[in-house]
Amino acid sequence: MRSARLWNLKRVSLLFSAVLVLYVFVFSGGYQKYQIDGVIGNTGPERVWEYVADFNKMRLLNPTIINFKILADHGHAHDWRYTVEYTERLSHWPHWLNKATAKYIVTKTLPGVQPQEWAIESNHETCFFGGFYCLHSYSDFRFVARGSDTYANEKIEYQCPPLLGSACRRELEFQRRAVMHNLTHILKRT
Repeated sequence: MRSARLWNLKRVSLLFSAVLVLYVFVFSGGYQKYQIDGVIGNTGPERVWEYVADFNKMRLLNPTIINFKILADHGHAHDWRYTVEYTERLSHWPHWLNKATAKYIVTKTLPGVQPQEWAIESNHETCFFGGFYCLHSYSDFRFVARGSDTYANEKIEYQCPPLLGSACRRELEFQRRAVMHNLTHILKRT
């Protein structure tokens, strides 16, 4: 009788320990920060802002996005909001797909307000394993004039499990560098 109780106690302790380790190393990810900036030559900030705000163009900028669907949109020229659901593959694990939902707020300063600034804020929920495990991120992408060029600056806060910190960082860096590189080259051609 005593050995059966001891066996059950060991199993419960082992299960509790495994759940605790899984939570600490996989599910308890805090937020990390990342920032990228660049100059888009001979292009005004409003043109860059309009290009980035149009999710139809995002597939050209971000090579990991496979498809998307606009779920809702409303607003006007100075404050436009939309929600999009998109599927993407990870750049370093291309057979692993994830589904994300993002809410965008696309704004520009009113005429006459100085300094003029164009902004795109977005909140993303990226889900894996059929929606069982989701991570969140926030982006603040701003555009300002620098003479005839545009200075673009994006600040990102993203959630990542501690065990996968370097993989998350690599994925984020790949995507954001690709966006900035493609944005510079696409707008240079047009």
